[in-house]
Amino acid sequence: HDSVAKAVLCGSFAGAVQCTLICPMELVKCRLQLQAGTTPAQLISLLVRDHGPLGLYRGWWATVWREVPAFGLYFASYDYFKDCIQGWFEQSNNGEEATHAQILTSSALAGGTAGALTWAVVYPVDVIKTRIQASNKAMGLISTTRQLVQQHGVRYLFRGLSIALVRAFPVNGTVFPVYEW
Repeated sequence: HDSVAKAVLCGSFAGAVQCTLICPMELVKCRLQLQAGTTPAQLISLLVRDHGPLGLYRGWWATVWREVPAFGLYFASYDYFKDCIQGWFEQSNNGEEATHAQILTSSALAGGTAGALTWAVVYPVDVIKTRIQASNKAMGLISTTRQLVQQHGVRYLFRGLSIALVRAFPVNGTVFPVYEW
């Protein structure tokens, strides 16, 4: 289906582009959560002093591996779920078009479902990315994954997923209907 492929491609491209901004921000966020008494400006200055401007991109590949598939899946699954739910409303309306309220409801349910599905799929990569960005030593994506699984088991990569899903549904269920409204 062309629209699904287009949504995956466009969403993936959007995810790749946003990595340029989000990677340094998430690096600073991860580090600030672990270092008391440091301001964002101090931390950025320290990272640039010690590692150069590219030091702000620690965890770049893990960020790319999270964002690119996440956004492709997010937008494609949103479109799919919205079409299915809206089709169900139209069927229950005896073939009549969905009402404005039903369209917004479709958007909310599809957004929540797409957001939760996306986090369920990419969550292990987020755990790995966070570990890489929180570390003071250089760590690769594959070696970090191997180390985490060897030390803690595969289940470790899913720690915190349940609360992320509880958050993802209402947050993502709000984004699209507000945008469409």
